[in-house]
Amino acid sequence: MPDRYLIAECSQIIYDGFIRYNNYFHRITKRARTRFEQRDWKGHQQDIVDRVDLYEKSVRRVVLALRKMLGQRINDKKLWHKIRSYFGERLDQVPDNDFIKTFFNSTTRRIFDTEGVDQEIEFTSPGPSDDLHLILSLNMRRYPYWVSLQRIFETILDDFSFRVSYADIASNAQRIEKIIENNTKLKFSHAVEYIRFEFIDSFFYQAARAYLVGKLILSEGETPIVIAFKNEDSGIMVDAVFLNETDISLIFGYTRSYYFADPNSVIGTVHFLKSILPNKPIDELYTVLGRLRQGKTERHRIFSEHLSKTKDKFIYAEGDVGLVMIVFTMPSYNLVFKVIRDKFGYPKTITHKEVIEKYKLVSKHDRAGRLIDTQEFLNLEFPINRFSDVLLDELLNAAAGSVHKEGDHLILQQVYTERCVRPLNLYINEVSAREAVAAVIDYGQAIKDLAQTNIFTGDLLLKNFGVTPHKRIIFYDYDEVSLVTECNFRDIPKTRDFDDEMLADTWYYVGEKDIFPEEFIRFLSMNEKLKETFIHHHQDLLTAQYWRQVKENYAKGEVSLIVPYTSTITAGH
Repeated sequence: MPDRYLIAECSQIIYDGFIRYNNYFHRITKRARTRFEQRDWKGHQQDIVDRVDLYEKSVRRVVLALRKMLGQRINDKKLWHKIRSYFGERLDQVPDNDFIKTFFNSTTRRIFDTEGVDQEIEFTSPGPSDDLHLILSLNMRRYPYWVSLQRIFETILDDFSFRVSYADIASNAQRIEKIIENNTKLKFSHAVEYIRFEFIDSFFYQAARAYLVGKLILSEGETPIVIAFKNEDSGIMVDAVFLNETDISLIFGYTRSYYFADPNSVIGTVHFLKSILPNKPIDELYTVLGRLRQGKTERHRIFSEHLSKTKDKFIYAEGDVGLVMIVFTMPSYNLVFKVIRDKFGYPKTITHKEVIEKYKLVSKHDRAGRLIDTQEFLNLEFPINRFSDVLLDELLNAAAGSVHKEGDHLILQQVYTERCVRPLNLYINEVSAREAVAAVIDYGQAIKDLAQTNIFTGDLLLKNFGVTPHKRIIFYDYDEVSLVTECNFRDIPKTRDFDDEMLADTWYYVGEKDIFPEEFIRFLSMNEKLKETFIHHHQDLLTAQYWRQVKENYAKGEVSLIVPYTSTITAGH
């Protein structure tokens, strides 16, 4: 078969595979509207799983077709170099073509088990497209201001309608008007004038909320605006309005499930979100939109550029030494890397395979704003001279199953990356008493939020929790994560006699899935005042009854979804 024909056929297989994947992606995403309107939160959670799994399934399907097509030439790099050139030439000006190129790279990496980046057969990302045509292609709805904020928002709500009616458009519009007016008085002069509102022509769905995302243009500048909607028995209602970067950044945070949104241009949407959230990394914006692989591509590109422009070395991340993971970072960059050890320290009994499964579970679950987003990378390549001697020695000896040297480079065959946060056990000893109290209260709330989404953290030690820049407590050590529904929560049996009390070990049987919440108090390694604060606010977490009730609610089919804000920030302060 002539090479020219093979090149064209292989390109067609990959392109068709991407189109099939993308169509399914859009189909699942579009279901979010129906899920919201019907309050089908269980279905929404299943869609999270299905959409995360979709990419790998699609790549595997394409690789199988290519193996059948190419036979023994499947590993012919000269042929693949020609395929890449042929494929790339035909993508110029194709909307969101970076996604198609990333799909191509995923295909070749699976075929060749590529270490690092192979520039002969992969597309190297130049960064997010700055093509003005692609950026401006994002469909926006624009509303000039004339006389009344209430009137303009009655029009906007009517335009952005659901198949379920609003509870009361006028009262919803009045609420938005009041919040905007209060915010304007705080931020701008008395002479400021409203010019227009601009909104992306797509709702953003996450958990039990739908969001409109846009900008408010005024005579004295611009401000972002995000409106949150909830669906209750009385109809659709405006639940919150956000008008500052901090609150909106929390909504688009890396500790939450990915959004279900279907704008006509993903690149255009990313550029728009970047304009209202300038401190948010590009890779996170792709990721929160559910484009996980493109987010990984951008994370790798941005970090690789940083690595080439800096001289500091990888060192151990601050915090206690992990029994399961070797965790390291670069002081000049807000990212940590986690490599699984070959052998786990006592008392860990989990296996290497089970650790991987725990991280997969988290990637597909509603993270409730309490689980940090983790990206898995295979075969990352770094200059060996960028590692401290002690760290390099441990990686090569304690994680030899997934780390090896190749020339002047260190190959990390499997590594997880996530944003760096301050370990809670360190934080509470560094801040004021007031801040430490707030952190301990939120620590308990984090455990409850996760429980409400069927997640039991397993290991409650403070060292496994972190504090984000927004002072929010999150969990990041997933090797003992379980579903609440898979645990057996028990009260500690009363001793039968004095001899029972004197035993060094327990006098009762403990099954593999048995959990005794009364023992949680042992994990609270904090001073007495903070411990009293925790018990005052979260005594229920120390009872088996609390956990059994959560488990029972799930057995009844009740699903609780945690929204990324509280009533204290709904006024767009």
